[in-house]
Amino acid sequence: MSVDTEVGRLVTVLLHRPGAELARLTPRNNDSLLFDGIPWVGRAQEEHDTFAAALRSHGVEVLYVASLLAETLTIEAARAEVTAAALADVRLGDTLRDHVAEHLAALTPAELATTLVAGLSRAELRHGGGLVHALMAPGDFVIDPLPNLLFTRDSSVWIGPRVAVTSLAMHARRRETTLTHAIYRHHPGFSGTALLYDPSLEHLEGGDVLLLAPGVIAVGVGERTRPSGAERLALRCFAAGLAHTVLVVPIAQERATMHLDTVCTMVDVDAVVMYPNLASSLMAWTLTAESCTGPAPFLTAAAAAMGIDTLRVIDTGLDPVTAEREQWDDGNNTLAIAPRLCVAYERNVHTNAQLERNGIEVIRIPGSELGSGRGGPRCMSAPIARAVN
Repeated sequence: MSVDTEVGRLVTVLLHRPGAELARLTPRNNDSLLFDGIPWVGRAQEEHDTFAAALRSHGVEVLYVASLLAETLTIEAARAEVTAAALADVRLGDTLRDHVAEHLAALTPAELATTLVAGLSRAELRHGGGLVHALMAPGDFVIDPLPNLLFTRDSSVWIGPRVAVTSLAMHARRRETTLTHAIYRHHPGFSGTALLYDPSLEHLEGGDVLLLAPGVIAVGVGERTRPSGAERLALRCFAAGLAHTVLVVPIAQERATMHLDTVCTMVDVDAVVMYPNLASSLMAWTLTAESCTGPAPFLTAAAAAMGIDTLRVIDTGLDPVTAEREQWDDGNNTLAIAPRLCVAYERNVHTNAQLERNGIEVIRIPGSELGSGRGGPRCMSAPIARAVN
């Protein structure tokens, strides 16, 4: 298990097939749960199954969060850890917390895994009592659902043979990392895995981390990842010998550009597809173990760190309106499964066509429902192992 580039042949990947947690979304709560729409759950599952099948057809081993979590929760220490995180919600109060604890204790590992992802409403609670319970509506959550678990990229990122379990910035997502953390710490399949980062540290999200080349990492800072998180990751990578250069890339703190991988992803060892409105203006600070310099144009700084003449940009050649539309629909959020071979949403017709004109094979998948949470194929995948190019 090791990942040191964005484009090495993908061997193993972690996905989360959307389930009952998406059915919890309503017009009343979708904003607070970070979705821009109410997805059709059955169609979202079909789209995700198509994504997984495309990966398997190219020899990729697909692991699922739900299965790993259920297996992890057969271990008592892991069960206690994730249950405690769910019960720590200050909204519960002591009396209701005791009732929720009793409810969770009666569940099998598989049932507990489902509940921790899909959430638990007051109406589903076996027993309740106390003031907090009395004042809740039947549909109110005593454990919030985690619809954004679909985007497995954000809660963990492998750098070399170590995994960084990240610190998610948005309240609606923070409990996701308690599940990911438990899997990597307790599941026998990950026995001996060294953790590079953990959820108690400064905010850092996997969508902001690009492994440009062995030893070269780019980290976006903006709405989700803080400069302090980027610095902490860089220092830990330097200390572990996992990187010699970290490029810190400020991006606009906006919904459309929440992570670096919403505007830029790699499609070859020396090429990126990039939101054209930012290609010339994106800047970077260069961190090494000895210095912090910059800013300099991102593409120039990246090429220098990678030891190449130029980091090629696939120029989508789009007019500003079309470029903005396709960026919003995750046209730049591709998942490379090998050099010059990537997965992308089929709806981004113009970007995909331009990729192919530049020698990049595109595997098109549907994403009309999956995209309602603002994430594409890269967002929905956490590579665990890639072959060395």
